Amino acid sequence: MAKSSLSLPRIIVQDMWSHKWLLLLSFVVFANAVAVVYTSYVSRQLTTKWDQQLQQRDKLDIEWRNLLLEEQSLADSSRITRIATKELDMTRPLPSEEVVVKIP
Repeated sequence: MAKSSLSLPRIIVQDMWSHKWLLLLSFVVFANAVAVVYTSYVSRQLTTKWDQQLQQRDKLDIEWRNLLLEEQSLADSSRITRIATKELDMTRPLPSEEVVVKIP
């Protein structure tokens, strides 16, 4: 039978102190578990950010393609001619009305 002067908490501390390597190993395992949880958390955040960046890239790519199409349609010479004729009442000058300017 154990001495009555030793309390249970004191016995537990003495037993843990006598097994220092076990205590150290337990601490390392706990620290490793915390590191795994933290790494998973950061990985999920980065994956979410990556997905958002991919969506943003796709939106910008679509917008870029639309702008290219718009540029091509605005640069179309038949469209320009049609707008100049209908909206601005412009006509092509006759050859007799053309003036050639020579720069010395």
